Amino acid sequence: MYDSVLFPTDGSDATNRARRHAIDLARQYDATLHVLSVVTEDPYRDETAAERANEEAERTVETVGNAAREDGVEVVTAVRQGIPHETILDYAGESDADMIVMGTHGRTGVDRAIIGSVTERVVRTADVPVVTIRMTDEPTIHDADEAEELALAELAAEGYDDPAVTEEPYRTTGSWIVPAKAGDRTVQVHIDAASGSARIARLRD
Repeated sequence: MYDSVLFPTDGSDATNRARRHAIDLARQYDATLHVLSVVTEDPYRDETAAERANEEAERTVETVGNAAREDGVEVVTAVRQGIPHETILDYAGESDADMIVMGTHGRTGVDRAIIGSVTERVVRTADVPVVTIRMTDEPTIHDADEAEELALAELAAEGYDDPAVTEEPYRTTGSWIVPAKAGDRTVQVHIDAASGSARIARLRD
C-alpha cells in the first residue's frame, strides 16, 4: 500500500489540477502527503528576486498543505533549491515516497500528452510509480464499467496473466482508480478520465 505520496508543485495550472488528485490518494490510503516546491537555481537572480521566489514557493506549499489538512491528511511541506527533476527524485528517496503525483500541460491534436520536461524526466527515471494529471477537464471515461474494461485491457496488453478487478473502481478528481489482481500481484490501474490513458501501479505487499 501507499504510505507516502509526493506532490511536487510550482503553483501552475497543471500542478493545481494534480493537487486534488494527490490529496485524494493520500486520504484514501491514510498516507502522508509530501508537498515539495523546487526553486530553480539562477546565478543571474539578485538577492531580492531570490527571496521573492522562495517566499512564493513557501506560499505555494502551504496553500496545498492547508487544503490537505482540511481533508484530514497528514502533511509535510518542503522548499528546496536545485535542478527541479533531480531535486524531486532526491526528495522522493529521502521521504521514502511510494508514489509521485505530477501535473502535465495538456494534449496535442492527436490526443497525446505533452509532458513538461521536468515531469518527463521524473517519469523516465523515478524508482516509484509516477501518476501524471492533465489540465483538461473534459471526461471521456464516464463510469466505472468503462474504467474496468479499460483497466483489464491495459493489464492484458502489459502481459499480466488472468487479471481481475477486486473492488469497485472509484473516481478521484481527474482519474479512475481500478483495484485489481493478476496472479499473485496486487495492482492498481490509474486511468486519466479525460484521455483514457492508463498507468499500472504495483502495490507493496
